[in-house]
Amino acid sequence: MASDPPASFKNLDSQFIGAGEHLRDSFWPPRGESSGGKRKDPSSDNSIATPQLPSSQKSLPESFTSSSSQENPINPVWCPSNKRAKLDHSANSHPPSTIAANKMYDFSKPNHVDLTNGNAPAMMTTVQKKPVGMFRSSDNGVDTGPKKLVVKNLRKTPRSDPEKYFNDVWTKLDLALSAILKNEKVSCPNEELYRGSENLCRQGRAAPLFKTLCEKCRQGISSQFQRPLVSQALDLEDIGTLRAIIEAWDAWNIRLKTIRSIFFFLDRSYLLHSPSLPSIEEMGMDEFRTQVFSHRALKSRILSGACQLVAADRQANLVEQDSELLRRAIEMFHSLGVYTSDFEPELLGRSSSYFASWSDQKAETLDLAHYISESQSLIDRELQRCDALGLDSTTRKSLERYLEDLLVDQDDRQSLLLSKTGISDLLQADAIEALKQLYNLLQRRALCEKLRTPFEAYIADQGSQIVFDEAREQEMVIRLLNFKKKLDTVWEYSFSLHEGLGHSLREVFEAFINKSKRSNMTWGTDNPKPGEMIAKHVDMILKGGLKAISATTVAGKLETKEDGDASSEDEDVEINRQLDQVLELFRFVHGKAVFEAFYKRDLARRLLLNRSASADAEKSMLTRLKSECGAGFTHNLEQMFKDMELAREEVTSYKSQLEERGSRPSVDLNVSVLSASAWPTYPDVPLIIPREVQQQAAVFEQHYKVKHSGRKLTWKHSLAHCQLKANLPRGNKELVVSSYQAVVLLIFKDRSTNDEIPYEYIQSATGLDDVELKRTLQSLACAKYRVLSKTPKGKDVGDKDTFSINANFSDPKYRIKINQIQAKETKEENKETHERVAADRNYETQAAIVRIMKARKTITHVNLVAEVITATKSRGVLDLTDIKKNIEKLIEKDYMEREETEDGQNAYQYLA
Repeated sequence: MASDPPASFKNLDSQFIGAGEHLRDSFWPPRGESSGGKRKDPSSDNSIATPQLPSSQKSLPESFTSSSSQENPINPVWCPSNKRAKLDHSANSHPPSTIAANKMYDFSKPNHVDLTNGNAPAMMTTVQKKPVGMFRSSDNGVDTGPKKLVVKNLRKTPRSDPEKYFNDVWTKLDLALSAILKNEKVSCPNEELYRGSENLCRQGRAAPLFKTLCEKCRQGISSQFQRPLVSQALDLEDIGTLRAIIEAWDAWNIRLKTIRSIFFFLDRSYLLHSPSLPSIEEMGMDEFRTQVFSHRALKSRILSGACQLVAADRQANLVEQDSELLRRAIEMFHSLGVYTSDFEPELLGRSSSYFASWSDQKAETLDLAHYISESQSLIDRELQRCDALGLDSTTRKSLERYLEDLLVDQDDRQSLLLSKTGISDLLQADAIEALKQLYNLLQRRALCEKLRTPFEAYIADQGSQIVFDEAREQEMVIRLLNFKKKLDTVWEYSFSLHEGLGHSLREVFEAFINKSKRSNMTWGTDNPKPGEMIAKHVDMILKGGLKAISATTVAGKLETKEDGDASSEDEDVEINRQLDQVLELFRFVHGKAVFEAFYKRDLARRLLLNRSASADAEKSMLTRLKSECGAGFTHNLEQMFKDMELAREEVTSYKSQLEERGSRPSVDLNVSVLSASAWPTYPDVPLIIPREVQQQAAVFEQHYKVKHSGRKLTWKHSLAHCQLKANLPRGNKELVVSSYQAVVLLIFKDRSTNDEIPYEYIQSATGLDDVELKRTLQSLACAKYRVLSKTPKGKDVGDKDTFSINANFSDPKYRIKINQIQAKETKEENKETHERVAADRNYETQAAIVRIMKARKTITHVNLVAEVITATKSRGVLDLTDIKKNIEKLIEKDYMEREETEDGQNAYQYLA
């Protein structure tokens, strides 16, 4: 016999069975209700419940307990239900007996127990339940698995009516909605209202619930918002009406948010999966738009109020409170979906009228600079307002298009913006900001190319004034450099490196700098003046160095040290920078012949008088010229440097020979032997030199002819300079003077301070003409260092003046360099240079004509002129009149003759 399970196990089993009915009633709602899960109807066929057993029946452990312990040789040991029973392996235990095959599977007995039938105890007595933890075995010792329980006679009718439940829940929701719409306190908790709406949705009543909700909101908006707002609008202005609408809109949004939180399950389950139905928030927006915004008494005043606020903002009369009101109105328009359809057309129409009247007024009352500034400011304000108020991008583009049409693109506005006088005034005043704004305005409609005409006109006018200004010709290069830098700044900053305007700048600058005009500046020739002035400016830089640079007004100042002197490295850098700037001007010059002539003459002075500030700068400039113009242009200049090197070697050889002979001359003579072909030509000025100098010159000439037979030396005393030791009354000095000054000072040798020498005697003793002698005496008696005294006192030298040694002359320096008058250019030298350049130009033109005729044999006049201009353009642009004159000269010299072609054109025939 199997032993009964413990009493505690029985009690636990009976308690579990007895609680089944109670748990079912507590957790399962009536038919049609749902508690949030997906539990199926308990009345369905697959539902299982455990009814309470009658007291007369056995418990489940008893029913499943084995009826005989001998059928199972394994004695179970009772243990907790969650553990398996242990087997007895003692010696007295017997192994299970073998079961026959025909008894192993027996299905004659029923395999289930009907627990609901209390009148079948016989079957119950045959089925016993084993305790938990025991092996279940059939009579034949085979485990048949768990038994199937069938529960019958379950209740299938719901406990409540769904329609009644819907009405009860909606009554609570309706009261809550009424309180919310009236802005009153809701008596029922929001959680209970949410659960009620959720239960209705789960019962399939979502559609009528949403329909009833829409109707309730529609009635609430009409009673709580529409009617009061229409009544208030009768006594308010447009802006006041808009303010009232915004307040109502804010209040409705707050109430709509509460409504949506209560019906959130409806919104996120039923409405989310119904594309044809709006969400609760969309429904609220639609109802407010229909009931309030679109009302015939409110719509026009709402839009008018918003536009009035925009107009007030344009007049800078909008306070912060109104600004916030305008922003809220824009947000409301976006939320209601009426921005594009209603507000934007109204705003654009009023804005267009305002822009038109504004443009007409400003164009009539303002000049170009102020009109540009005001227009750009208006555009910036309008675009900033679009960003600040959150206006749509289409509104921004439309406003921008209206502004461009009215401020830029109209014909009368273009004539104002592109007027030559106005743009010239802006450029003259260096108004780079106004020019940048002008460029930005024109760029909006791709009109920047039209700036080329006024820009070119200004460059040509100002450049011509600089080039042909005779009173300030010495400042020409400095002014041109400043003018070029100014134009570059305008082009880079104001015009944003516009390609077309950059071409205009270079073309016009090149045109006016090569413009020629017969005037006193060029001594009646047609040579361009800038070539000469650029050469002189380079001479000033290479001769004066850093001091000359700091004295000019060239753009860009050199930073010097506290003592005012820069290091040699800084000086070389600054000199090279200034040379680069001058070279930019030089590139524009067509006629390089004028520059070459004056540069060669100035270079000769610097080399002969040792006036170069830096030998490296001289070579650097020569390298630049060779790179720009080619080796042919700098051939003679390079030869001049070679001559100076050979001259130093020649002097060294001469002095070595004197030392070998043991001769010690009283005069230390240094001679520079130059090749006449490479150096400029200098006039022979009559001068009576001292006897000691003549003797040494003769000795050197004899020495040179011995080494170089067949060569002739021509002495150029006007280029010489001397160093004299003077024993003056107030101290001994060493004077560095020119040859003219030295000859004059030697007249006062061995004379006292009281001896006065008249002008006529000095002239006869030196052999100088009046011009040179007066300039020389003026440098010695009237300049900074007055070694001589003149009677009577004055700055000019007369024929009746007398001169004597200045007994009061003193200077802290021992070595004094007196200004060398002959180093300065005279008008005659300038005139001679220009005339020589013009003559060389004619010779070049004639040579080009001969070469062309020799190659072509016969050519028409038009073609000949065109080819001559092409062949000579590297040396400068020729005038047509000069070409015709040179053709006439060649005809006179029988190089060519005229003939007429078959079609009647003038032609020329080359004569071999």
